[in-house]
Amino acid sequence: MEILLKRKKFLADRTIGELTINGMFKCYTLEDTVRPEGVKIPGQTAIPAGEYTVIVTHSQAFKRRLPLLLNVPGFAGVRIHGGNTPEHTRGCILVAHHFNELTNEIYDSAADAITDILSTAATSSITIINEKEKV
Repeated sequence: MEILLKRKKFLADRTIGELTINGMFKCYTLEDTVRPEGVKIPGQTAIPAGEYTVIVTHSQAFKRRLPLLLNVPGFAGVRIHGGNTPEHTRGCILVAHHFNELTNEIYDSAADAITDILSTAATSSITIINEKEKV
C-alpha cells in the first residue's frame, strides 16, 4: 500500500498536508514545524521527509491499534492518529477529514479510517515530501 503525505503549508508552529493512499485523497494532516536538517526541538519538530515502513500495532499511549512509522531518524514511537492542533502531535502525524483555513486546524479525526485501511495491507510504506518552500 502506497501512502503519500504532501506537506503543503509551512507555518511557524505547524505543517499542514494532504495524505493519499494508492493515489486517492484520504485526509488532511497536521504535523509539528518542519525545521532545517539537523535541527530538532523535542515535541515541536516534524519528522524528516523521506520514506518509511508503516505497521499497525497496539499503542500503549492510546490504548488501541494505530499505524506506527519505523526507523525514523532521531524519533521513536511516531504514530498516525487523530488530533487538531500542534499540542496534540509531539512528532506524530495527525489525520482528519476537514481543514479550517482560517485557524489552520484540522478536525473530524480520520484515524479510524486510516487504521482500518492500513490494517488490511500486507505491507505499507509512507513517502513524505515537502511540496513547496516555507512561507
